[in-house]
Amino acid sequence: MSILRLEDVVKTYGKHVAVDQVSFDIPKGIVFGMLGPNGAGKTSLIRIITTITKADSGQVWLDGQKLNSLHPEQIGYMPEERGLYKKMKVGDQLTYLTRLKGLSSAETKKELRYWFERFDIKDWWDKKIEELSKGMQQKVQFIATVLHKPKLLILDEPFSGLDPINTNLIKDEIKELNKNGTSIIFSTHQMESVEEMCEQIVLINKGKNVLEGKVTDVKEQFKENVFKIEFAGDLPSGLAATDAANSGFEINSANGHDLNIKVHEGGDSNEILRYLIHKGVHIRSFNEILPTINQIFIKKVGESNE
Repeated sequence: MSILRLEDVVKTYGKHVAVDQVSFDIPKGIVFGMLGPNGAGKTSLIRIITTITKADSGQVWLDGQKLNSLHPEQIGYMPEERGLYKKMKVGDQLTYLTRLKGLSSAETKKELRYWFERFDIKDWWDKKIEELSKGMQQKVQFIATVLHKPKLLILDEPFSGLDPINTNLIKDEIKELNKNGTSIIFSTHQMESVEEMCEQIVLINKGKNVLEGKVTDVKEQFKENVFKIEFAGDLPSGLAATDAANSGFEINSANGHDLNIKVHEGGDSNEILRYLIHKGVHIRSFNEILPTINQIFIKKVGESNE
């Protein structure tokens, strides 16, 4: 079952169509990447999902129910532009924001105690937000987003401003929340993080859904039959480029003990492997090179802009 389902969602601002007939499903319990260049319509979609604004047309369902005014209590949203009150103390602010999400005073104290101990920030309680570094504020914002144990967690550039140690800390917390059943929408321009964190993605450009699917399936879809071979010793002199081309592949590059080859359409990589062994290449490894999500992102956005 889906935690979130969008069907033909449209949002316009004057003559500008920010979201144009977007549809996708997010299965329960996964980390889902919502990707797109600046101005693609991601923020407009998030504002609709969080009920900050309404779609002009189309439908949105959260956990099987049409989106309504009660659903924000089941959603945690950490925007890219952080929304903390700089003059308020950390403890007072987190208490206030958590009570707004419907938790009782006792529940709020319990959750705050847990997170302050988990992040080792017990001495931050009486500090004002403006006294904290950007990275420290980020940790407070993350706590504010998850304190009420939302069904759906939306994170927009969650690692912005964090050093590598705190980036890994937040990554670990995201993975732990997901392991315990929280469904997560992850919006970022850091494609390496998408490959590490996300099971499925949707790519939005100019308000339209231009690509979606499991990360593994998307990478398979865009593969170009390129293989990397690691070998020992020297390449035999008989392995000429024309000879290779006649055998169903071409040598893209040879560097040190690495050989990069492209198998022609209809070619059999196992046959290529046997051919190379027959030619005397002492192969140590033979692996297909799949495109990165970053490469796919650039390719699809470029195509949809043409």
